[in-house]
Amino acid sequence: MTESPSHASNLPELSVSELASSVKRTMEQTYDRVRVRGELGRVTIAKSGHLYADLKDEGACVSVVMWKGAAASLRFRPAEGLEVIAEGRLTTFPTKSQYQLIADRLEPSGEGALLAQLERLKAKLAAQGVFAADRKRPIPFLPEVIGVVTSPTGAVIRDILHRLQERFPRHVLIWPVLVQGEHAAPQITAAIRGFNALPAGGAVPRPDVLIVARGGGSIEDLWAFNEESVVLAASQSAIPLISAVGHETDTTLIDFASDLRSPTPTAAAEAAVPLRRQLLEQTAMFADRLARGLVRGVERKRTELRASAARLPRPESLLLSAQQRADTAGDRLERALTINAQIAATRFERGAARLRPERLSQDIRRRQERLGELEQRLQAAVTRRVLEKARQLAHTARLVDSMSHKAVLARGFALVRKGGDLIRSAGALHDGDGVSIVLADGEVGAVIGDQASGASRKRGAGRRPGEQGSLF
Repeated sequence: MTESPSHASNLPELSVSELASSVKRTMEQTYDRVRVRGELGRVTIAKSGHLYADLKDEGACVSVVMWKGAAASLRFRPAEGLEVIAEGRLTTFPTKSQYQLIADRLEPSGEGALLAQLERLKAKLAAQGVFAADRKRPIPFLPEVIGVVTSPTGAVIRDILHRLQERFPRHVLIWPVLVQGEHAAPQITAAIRGFNALPAGGAVPRPDVLIVARGGGSIEDLWAFNEESVVLAASQSAIPLISAVGHETDTTLIDFASDLRSPTPTAAAEAAVPLRRQLLEQTAMFADRLARGLVRGVERKRTELRASAARLPRPESLLLSAQQRADTAGDRLERALTINAQIAATRFERGAARLRPERLSQDIRRRQERLGELEQRLQAAVTRRVLEKARQLAHTARLVDSMSHKAVLARGFALVRKGGDLIRSAGALHDGDGVSIVLADGEVGAVIGDQASGASRKRGAGRRPGEQGSLF
């Protein structure tokens, strides 16, 4: 068998890299700059800051790359499902044999896309309780210091200062920020937190109320006040906060998180302070009402006093009754003094009669006789008492002698002691024990021997337990 000859071809032979480079140059020259509308699929922001996403519709999908510088300037947060318009140049990625769009601009596709993103963020924050009504605090009636977060060059700050000057001049602190663009949200967040970080009584006075303000604009222009960081800073502010962003028809998420929402910056200034002229008029009205009330009160009390005085009796009638009682008491007093003097005189005469000498002598003799009789009676009673006690004492002495052991010893009995202990039984003694025998007329010592033990046992052998022997 022979090999078939190869077919000759006039196509140039390319390497893989050469083919990929050729396709890349052709695509970049053909599609120098494109603008593509689609829905974001997978969205990834790398640690380097570059953004990678899929842009798709119902029939195709293209990879989108946005480098760090362009991604940082986005005015919204790219999210899956958001319809956007990407603008840039088309190129290929030879390593994976795919084409991709290098976007330098990325914007939501119309207002509807931004509103959809706004609703999602609003629902998320509402679920976290950021918009809860119980978190809102009342605005101080007359704050000493007002902090304003806004652009220092716009008409908003001039309107606020002018309206505060008209209504009630206050000390105003301005924290200048951008109110539009990619750096607006971080600056507004830092301003709100910075005012809250001021110490009370410090060199820079701490505001009593904050106003976050901006003029009207499109939803894209006001988007900084829909950023999550700004809304969270407003809801976490310890200082009561008034939001005044846009016109009356404009609504941003900071309006829901603030303690009070004003339709315009001018209205925010009006809500921050009362009208000084109105306060002066109210004060004057209250002072006038107070004065009239005092006059009416005095007149009413005067009328009541006159009516009470008319119901009182005349002073003469009050004194007549008292004078009559005084006259009656005087007459009774005079008669009582006379009677008391007579009684005292009678008592005196009786006492004087008892003090005559002969009467005194009789009383003394009578009392002496009485004392003599009492003395005789007392001596007789004492004698009888002493004799009775002597008889009782003699009887007791005889009873004591009859019950004493000495009387028993005198009849011929003896006490046996061993070492000071009284011996009550023959079994308590042993041969050789030294004992002392107590007799009626003295005490002698003795030693227990065998014969004495035997005799004792013989004499006690026929005795029943508990039976007392004869003393004779």
